[in-house]
Amino acid sequence: MKSLSARGGLVPLLEPEPTVPQRGRNALFRLAFRPFYLLAALWAALAVPLWIAPFAGVLPPPLAYPAMLWHAHEMTFGFALAVIVGFLLTAGRAWTGLPTPTGTRLAGLAALWVAARVLNYTGPSAMAMLLDAAFIVASMLAIGVVLLKARNYRNLFVLAVLTAFLVANSLFHLAVAGRIDVAPLKAVRFFVFVIVVLTCVIGGRVIPTFTANALRGVRQWKDRRLDWASLALTAFALLLALLPVPAGVVAAACFVAASLQAARLAGWNPWATRRTPILWVLHLSYAWIPAGLVLLALGALGVVPESAGVHALTLGAIGGLIIGMITRTALRHTARPLKTERIETAA
Repeated sequence: MKSLSARGGLVPLLEPEPTVPQRGRNALFRLAFRPFYLLAALWAALAVPLWIAPFAGVLPPPLAYPAMLWHAHEMTFGFALAVIVGFLLTAGRAWTGLPTPTGTRLAGLAALWVAARVLNYTGPSAMAMLLDAAFIVASMLAIGVVLLKARNYRNLFVLAVLTAFLVANSLFHLAVAGRIDVAPLKAVRFFVFVIVVLTCVIGGRVIPTFTANALRGVRQWKDRRLDWASLALTAFALLLALLPVPAGVVAAACFVAASLQAARLAGWNPWATRRTPILWVLHLSYAWIPAGLVLLALGALGVVPESAGVHALTLGAIGGLIIGMITRTALRHTARPLKTERIETAA
């Protein structure tokens, strides 16, 4: 494995060296990204048609809670969380040199995720909440054990992130059940905004590095002050979007954060990647972060629906980056060159 992060930096970001493809009946459960990336991709393809089908009268609507809330929950706590857990369990092996769950244990964790998806559609909602929580807690334990055994304390912050996801998911279910006076979509948006901030941190490391490694001699510029300012303002703007503050304040913060993120992206020279789909998908997806911030600002002002900015961040930034990184990981772990075929480019 080769590190793409600065020496001693937080969260060593690794790109696997080409490996000999593993075959056999149990190959699927030898690394965590395999079942979870596959399940997440299948769920992304199925969940939207499954959401639309009740409106066409083809299927009954979800029984656990209203269809719109089901869609918001399953594309975040279902789809996106599966990718995050698959990434963390795979990365944990690289960070520590210790094994994370494989075989039966990994299959059990995947089965827990599948069971949660079923009950989030069929109900009862209380059981859906418990299974969602069980999946997150089991993932936390699996990751936390290897980090503590290896004394890899600098990456323990991922447990705090997963704890935030656990709290957000629990708030969503309790709000849907009327147990607390919180809008369920607030919990979903909190989850999304945390992922966006993490994307800004991780994307700011891997995207320019991948580009420089693949396009030798490409001209790029980076400024640590711009990086920190863009991250801080983005986190601040997204926090304001969750709080009951004046719309003008939210809009101003989002516009400033969008400008800083656009300047940051420009420094990575996205135009140089235009002939390399495995790279330009990352730059194009990241561009949806400043676009999403602009739409959040316009949504706060009532110019566009509030959902426009959220969908720009989820479908555009998070979804696009997931497609790019899943493709990259699959190619490297099956000893294939980092070059997309027509189907990947079309995706």
